[in-house]
Amino acid sequence: MQTLTLTPTLKVKKNLMKIKNLKIHGKTFLAPLAGITNLPFRLLVKDCGCAVVCSEMISAKGIFYNSEKTLTLLSSEKKEQPLSVQLFGSDPGSMARAAKVVQDLKVASVIDINFGCSVKKIIKQGAGIALMKEPKRSEQLLTAVRKAIDLPLTIKLRSGWDHSGQQAFELAHIAQDSGVDAIILHPRTAGQGFKGKANWDIIAKLKQQLSIPVIGNGDIKCAEDARKMVTFTKCDAVMVGRAAMKNPFILSQIDEFLETGSYQTPSHHKIFRTMEQLAHMYVDYFGEEPACKMLRSRLSWFVKGMPKSSAFRRKLSHINSEKDVVTLIKEFEIDVT
Repeated sequence: MQTLTLTPTLKVKKNLMKIKNLKIHGKTFLAPLAGITNLPFRLLVKDCGCAVVCSEMISAKGIFYNSEKTLTLLSSEKKEQPLSVQLFGSDPGSMARAAKVVQDLKVASVIDINFGCSVKKIIKQGAGIALMKEPKRSEQLLTAVRKAIDLPLTIKLRSGWDHSGQQAFELAHIAQDSGVDAIILHPRTAGQGFKGKANWDIIAKLKQQLSIPVIGNGDIKCAEDARKMVTFTKCDAVMVGRAAMKNPFILSQIDEFLETGSYQTPSHHKIFRTMEQLAHMYVDYFGEEPACKMLRSRLSWFVKGMPKSSAFRRKLSHINSEKDVVTLIKEFEIDVT
């Protein structure tokens, strides 16, 4: 794997927030997304103005057994800091050991524990949102991890298994009492997945109950949505996932909008250069053949809604080299500008 390079961008002064002793310049977090928030994508989003990026969800057992695939997920570079590494598992001992390994590797500024994943194979392991049914085990897990590490510790959870939000409130209080430094809440139930509407009322109520920072997540598709969430819930920051796949500039747009009431929209030229940048970084990191296979879907996100984008997506399915990718992007740019 080669060292990844980024094009310098203008740095804008941002509001400061803190999680434990970690100073964060901005109020935007990139959500952990399986298969998406790899090192190249995180670096790109960081370069586009994100305050805190997050790794893909990483198995504590995989770290314990030195799984090559798992350890690859811990690849990091200094320029992406602060990085939050998200772990999942259900055994307090293995979670504590994994968190200590991550801390000792010095790749993370924050360690996050997943309490919200509703994928069946994760639930079957008793991890993710399954832990929200087991407050005692959750308390043991969080206490063990807190004792094992000095890094800032956060948890990401959903509203629970029903729409009341009571499980989220209970677990959040357990977390705060166990020494967790911030809560990230995606107020959808286990059964909702990403369907339906996120219930921001639960974020607002949780913020009123806790003394530690609360980070809101869910249904943020643009900077205006983020300001509405902050205004309505009084949350300390926002986390964005799927919207950043299409528009990695959304994080800087949110910070700019929260500070000034306006934000810049990237030009087509900037979007296409960013697509090229991601392509080069993927090839450098994954190798040409694997990168091209991934880019067939990844690059289509950036052009959604543009004229002739369907034709571009069809041509993407046939790319086999870095040269193919760059040529296709430049041809499409000419077509739409």
